[in-house]
Amino acid sequence: MHSHLLRRSALPVLRRTVVPSRAYTTSRPTATATTTTTSPCILCSHQLQPSTTTTTSSSVLPRTRLPQRRTNTAWAATLNKASELVAEAAPSFTLNPAAIVATEMKMLTKNIQDLLSSGHPSLDKVAKYYIRSEGKHLRPLVVLLMARATYNCPKAEEAERRRDSISATINVPITSPNILQDHNPSYPDVDGSVRPIVDSQALASDVATQISPSQKRLAEITEMIHAASLLHDDVIDNAEARRGSPSGNLAFGNKMAILAGDFLLGRASVALARLRDAEVVELLATVIANLVEGEFMQLHNGTETISEKYSPAAFEYYIQKTYLKTASLISKSCRAAALLGGSTKEVADAAYLYGKNLGLSFQLVDDLLDYTITSGELGKPAQADLKLGLATAPVLFAWEQYEELGPMINRKFSEEGDVEKAWAMVQSSNGLERTRELAESFSRKAIEAISIFPDSEAREGLEQIARKGLTRKK
Repeated sequence: MHSHLLRRSALPVLRRTVVPSRAYTTSRPTATATTTTTSPCILCSHQLQPSTTTTTSSSVLPRTRLPQRRTNTAWAATLNKASELVAEAAPSFTLNPAAIVATEMKMLTKNIQDLLSSGHPSLDKVAKYYIRSEGKHLRPLVVLLMARATYNCPKAEEAERRRDSISATINVPITSPNILQDHNPSYPDVDGSVRPIVDSQALASDVATQISPSQKRLAEITEMIHAASLLHDDVIDNAEARRGSPSGNLAFGNKMAILAGDFLLGRASVALARLRDAEVVELLATVIANLVEGEFMQLHNGTETISEKYSPAAFEYYIQKTYLKTASLISKSCRAAALLGGSTKEVADAAYLYGKNLGLSFQLVDDLLDYTITSGELGKPAQADLKLGLATAPVLFAWEQYEELGPMINRKFSEEGDVEKAWAMVQSSNGLERTRELAESFSRKAIEAISIFPDSEAREGLEQIARKGLTRKK
C-alpha cells in the first residue's frame, strides 16, 4: 500500500459506483461479474495470457493498518506494482530513430543558440538555459524524421522550385534591418538588401539527407516554442526542477523566466516568417495561441461547466486541453514539415494525424508516470499533478468508479488530505490501466496515419517513436 494513503481513521469509506460505458472508455465495469479475456499485445500479434477479473457494484478500499512512517520497502513495492501497468513486455528495438538524423540533431542545439543570441548577457543566458540542458528533443526529432519520411511522397505542382527558393533565404530579413532593430550577434553580416549565395555543396548535402534547410529550421523553431512554453509553465506551476536541474524560475526568478520565454517566442516568430510560407506561418502561429488557451483550460480544470457528478464532458474537456497544450505543436509541426517538402495535401494531412495522435499518446503516458515513477526517475516531484490541482486521465477514469472524487476535482484537491485520498482511489481503481490502453490506442492511430508513406528508415523511425513512447520512464 502506498505510503501516501491516510491512516484508516482519516480515510472515509468510499462507494464504488459502476457507470455505463462512455466516450474514451477502454474497459467496462459490470456488476458482480467474472470474466476471462485475452487481448493482443499492443506491439505484436501474440495473445496475452488470459486474465480473470471480478468487479462488484459496491466496494471499499482495503482497511489495512498502515505504518506511521514510510518505509523504503513499502514505497518500492507500491511503485513496482504501479509500474507494471506501463512496463508491458516490449520487443527489442533494433533501429535507433535518432541515428537516422544524427547529423541534423548534432547541430540542433548550436543552431538554436545562434538564433537566440542576444547582446544582453543576462538575457542570452536565461534564453538558452533550457536549450543547453539535456532533454528528449522529441519534437525536432519527429520533424526531421517526417521531412525524410515524406521526401519520396507525391509532390504538389512546382514543389521543388518553391522548396529551393525558401531554403535559400531562411536567414534573410524580409524588412530592412534598420527598421527591424533586432541585432543578433550570431548573424552580424545579415543584410536585407543582399541575397546570400547558395552553397551548391550544402544543397547537395541536403539532397543526400533528404531534409531541406527550411525543414531543419522548422525543427529548430519547434524546439524554441517548446522551450518557451516550459519557461512559462514553470512560473505558473511554481516548479522547482526541470530535467534534473533547477527550473528556470528558480534559477533566475519569475520575471527573468517570463521575459526569456517571450524572447524565445519572438525569435521563433522571426525565423518562422523568414521561411516565407504563409500556411506554415499560420500553423505555427496558432500553436502559440493554442498553448495559451490550453493553459487557461488547465487552470480552470473544467470546473466552470462540469458538475461534481461524473460526465463524459469531463473527459472531452481533458482531451481538448491535452491537444492544445501538447499535441498541437507536434501535429502542426509535422504538417508544416510535409508542406515545406512540397508534399500534397493528402500527405500533409497524414503527417498532421500522426503528430496529433502521437502527442495525445505522449501526454497520457506522462499522466501515468506521475503515479508510477519516483520523483528521482521522473525529474520532478511525485504527485505533482494532484498537488497542482490537475485532474488528469487516471483521476478522471477513477472518478467513474469513485463518485467522491467529484468534489475534490472541483476544489482542485485543495483541502487537507485530498491529494492522499485521490491518490488512493486512483491506485485502487482501473484508472491507470485504462489510461495505458487509451495511450496505446492513440499510438496505433499515429502509426496507421503514416501507413500511406513509402517504406523507409525514417517512416520506421516514426513508428518506433510511437511504440517506444508507451514504455518510456521520463
